[in-house]
Order: sequence, then C-alpha cells, then structure tokens
Amino acid sequence: MTAASLAPAPLGPATSAGGAALRAAARQETLGIVGAPFALAARLVEEAGFDAVYLSGAALSAGTLGVPDIGLFTPEQLVEQTRILARAVTVPVVVDADTGFGGPAEVERTVRLLEEAGAAAIQLEDQPGGDAGVKRCGHLAGKAVVEPAAMAERIAAAVAGRRDPGTVIIARSDARGVAGLDDLLGRLHAYAAAGADWLFPEALPARDEFARVGREFAAGPLLLANMTEFGRSPLVSIPDLAAFGFGAVLYPVTLLRLAMKAMEAGLAVLADEGTQESLLDLMQTREELYEMLGYDPSDPSPHLAGPAAARETRR
Repeated sequence: MTAASLAPAPLGPATSAGGAALRAAARQETLGIVGAPFALAARLVEEAGFDAVYLSGAALSAGTLGVPDIGLFTPEQLVEQTRILARAVTVPVVVDADTGFGGPAEVERTVRLLEEAGAAAIQLEDQPGGDAGVKRCGHLAGKAVVEPAAMAERIAAAVAGRRDPGTVIIARSDARGVAGLDDLLGRLHAYAAAGADWLFPEALPARDEFARVGREFAAGPLLLANMTEFGRSPLVSIPDLAAFGFGAVLYPVTLLRLAMKAMEAGLAVLADEGTQESLLDLMQTREELYEMLGYDPSDPSPHLAGPAAARETRR
C-alpha cells in the first residue's frame, strides 16, 4: 500500500456532496442547515436527517480557537476545518468565509481553496475586511458595511474563482442594522445582479420583515434565514419561513451552545460528587460512538484507506 492509502481518514479523498446536490435539495424543500462545531457533530447532523452542515465562522472562532468572532482565524484554518468536515459527511457543507480575506484576488483564491477542500457553498458578507477586530457578529450593534459596489465586486470575484459551476455563492448583507431595510433590499438586488446564487439578509428583527424580504424576492434568488439564538431575530419555524419565501434556514451555533451547556453541567456534577457515575445515562456510550464512526476494533483497516472506504462498512 502507498503512504497515501495508509493516511488517516481526514487525509483521504473527499466524500461530501457538492453544490449540485445542495441546489437539487433546495428545489425539493426549505432546507435545514445545522452548524457543526467538529466532525463528530457533523456526522450527528447527517444522521439526524438534516440537509446540510454549516461551518460557522463564529463556531470556528469560539469552539476551535477559543477566540471571539472578530476576524481572527486565517484562510488556512478555515480551509483545514472545511476539509475535515467535508470528509466526515456525505451531505453538502456550507462554509462561512467572512469577507473573503482581502480584495478580489484573495476572494478568488479563498473560493478556489474552499471548493477544493469540499465546500458545496461559500458565504461572503458585506462588512469591511482588513484588520482583525473590525468584523463583528451580525447580531451585534456597531457594525459597518462596505459600499454595495465593493461587495458586488467580491461576489463577482467569488463567481470567477469557483471551478465547479454548481458551487453555491451566498451573499450576506448586514445592512439592516446599519442603514435600514430599504438599503438592505437594494443591496441584495445588487448582489444578485453580481452573480450571487443565494441571498442572506442578516439580523432581521421582526417576522414581518422576513415576509417583506420574501415578497421582494419571490422570483428568486433563494433566500437564506439565520435562526441563531439570543440574537436580534425572532426564532421562526421552518414551515413559517417557507411560507415567507425562504428556501434555507441556518442554525449556526445551536449544537455548540448545547454542548457547552451540557459540559458545564457535567463538570459541576463531577466537581461536586467526585465521580461521573450519575452522568452515565446522559453520555454517548463507547458502542454508540463506534457505531457512528463505523469502527470495528477487530478490523480497523477500512479507516486507513480514507473516509469513503470506512463509510462502506457502515452500510
């Protein structure tokens, strides 16, 4: 066997589906896209029947690096995490690429590298790029946005950078909290004209605004809603968002928040009782973990050949 064939699964061939599969799924129903803070969580999202996995910049910043979401992670770190998630699942992976890490040339490079790593869709936003610390979570006050023409240039560069025409380019606008709804709508039209496949109006503060945006783009492109918790938007159900005209819904940090709260509670019990025995019923067992991984301790060889081979053992 070659050295490559003996590489761990994350270094094997990609198994995640691409943009064409994501587009096809969106034609059938309003998609639920759940953020996965790590690869095992991505497996859980897939097994739960959700349509796609989301790589959130906020979850990568906080969950993997332990830093706030202010533009501190590098393109290389984002590409590496994309590669890991894309090899863990067969459903499409949607990637938050922030502002694209620079000007048009850098945006093209970012899109190309993320696509090669297994991204089915790549999201760009209209906040300023440049120095770390300028970017803010879309649900915080104090944001800034670039001129619409500058964001349109980013979108055009992303379209030019993709090699697979099926790769979905998503344009997110943070303008609602900066300049109001009318400005947001004008920007989304400009971003669609620049080539964005999906439009992402961030931090809409009321249900009637989701309905207004849906009416504005009833003829397309597809609209993406963000149902992040503890933000500016109300938590609206998928059926209601579908009725408003949205074709996909993000849950970017839900699993990370659940996991962190569960770990906090578990640590408190462990510190208080000096044993984890009372927590066992709340844990994933060794057998359940191995089943998720498709791992037979008596025969680890499929995993040495990469994720595609290992996945065959689970069927």
